[in-house]
Amino acid sequence: MHGTIDSAQTINQKAAREMAQSTPLAQFNPGDPELFRSDAFWPYFDRLRKEDPVHYCKDSMFGPYWSVTKYNDIMDIETNHAVFSSASSLGGITIRDIAPELRSESFIAMDQPRHAAQRKTVAPMFTPTHLDQLAISIRRRAVECLDKLPKGEVFDWVDQVSIELTTQMLAVLFDFPWEDRRKLTRWSDVATTIPGPDGLVPTDEARQTELLECAAYFGKLWKERINQPPKSDLLSMMAHSEATRDMDPKNFLGNLILLIVGGNDTTRNTMTGSIYALNKNPDQYRKLRENPALIDSFVPEVIRWQTPLAHMRRTALQDFEFRGRQIKKGDKVVMWYVSGNRDEEVIDRPYEFIIDRARPRTHLSFGFGIHRCVGLRLAELQLKIIWEEILKRFDTIEVVDEPRRVYSSFVKGYETLPVRIAG
Repeated sequence: MHGTIDSAQTINQKAAREMAQSTPLAQFNPGDPELFRSDAFWPYFDRLRKEDPVHYCKDSMFGPYWSVTKYNDIMDIETNHAVFSSASSLGGITIRDIAPELRSESFIAMDQPRHAAQRKTVAPMFTPTHLDQLAISIRRRAVECLDKLPKGEVFDWVDQVSIELTTQMLAVLFDFPWEDRRKLTRWSDVATTIPGPDGLVPTDEARQTELLECAAYFGKLWKERINQPPKSDLLSMMAHSEATRDMDPKNFLGNLILLIVGGNDTTRNTMTGSIYALNKNPDQYRKLRENPALIDSFVPEVIRWQTPLAHMRRTALQDFEFRGRQIKKGDKVVMWYVSGNRDEEVIDRPYEFIIDRARPRTHLSFGFGIHRCVGLRLAELQLKIIWEEILKRFDTIEVVDEPRRVYSSFVKGYETLPVRIAG
């Protein structure tokens, strides 16, 4: 079975390379979600880094946009807040524009000084002391989840492990009703999906209807929390903080979606990616089994290798020359983390999955600068604990077929991954 999967994938990758080489650069549209669903985008970014690292796409389903594809160039855009804005009023942080009447506003889609004030509100959730407390419940839930998995039969790792554990974690962070926790998964998926006839939702309006249901559900919880003494969940923190207690509805919904997506999509897809990466690299899987202490470097390496969010977007506040290209005020500038994490000039052998890299945290998966992921230590902690528990229980978790990938050039993720644990 494995040989058939690998040979089919080799043919697909060869076809993708040939297409990327034969397509004129002027016709490149690296943000095409179909390239990500078919895992065919890599050779496009390889060519852009070499030949046109700051590339302009004149026409796409998302309109015109610039692609920044090299590690150090991405860092320069990330840290130049005077020229490149994250503000939701200008389009926000993804390649896909949301109609003004449907936009919400989160702190990741704000510029200073508002950004820092709202981010600071939730930061106490991720202090070392609080993470130590969370680690106890993360381990308990990981043990319960892994001990229920079937042996000797094929099951979907995404649904039974990745979604279940990350959704449980979110329910704890929000102190969300346990029996309704899968609503969080749904809202996260709806928030990031591209509406269409084959998608999770048919239209932007249908998407907005579901997100307003999310806001209404959390609105009830908010009223409870604001009338209770402060507690250590994210909702209570926001309800009792000066910077966030008087948020307007769009800001409230925006921050909810940011925290739900940030706590769900990224960890969930890296959790799935970790199984897939080890199956693709059996020598590294063997190395990890023989030396579980390598989990500490394996976790950041898999976060780099997976890059669960493929990009972040900025909008130019003024005309600006960057690496010889003329970016105009109002232009959309997309920083491709997925490309920066394969930049040969910064990362040694970037296409190889090496769990004992000397500097495994040299990656862009969490962003950089003021917008760096606030929950990155929690994401690493979840992955570390689940792998400690996996290695205690299972010799090998075998991937039995290729994953089905998400139709998105923002969330780089998996819909399904069929696996089997030897009985």
